[in-house]
Amino acid sequence: MNSIISLLFLLSILLLAVAIWNALALKRPGFYPPKKVLKKRASALAGTGGIMLIVTIILSSF
Repeated sequence: MNSIISLLFLLSILLLAVAIWNALALKRPGFYPPKKVLKKRASALAGTGGIMLIVTIILSSF
């Protein structure tokens, strides 16, 4: 059970880091994906990472 919690925690941190990278890419000029796509991708990744982090915290309390 501990390894599953660790894996979920690392995956949620990775998703949040990629979301931050996509959000920062919005400020860079000349980045290929349109800003609308980057915003959608960043919000989806941040939402998924946040939910996974909450689930991991709840599972680790048991």
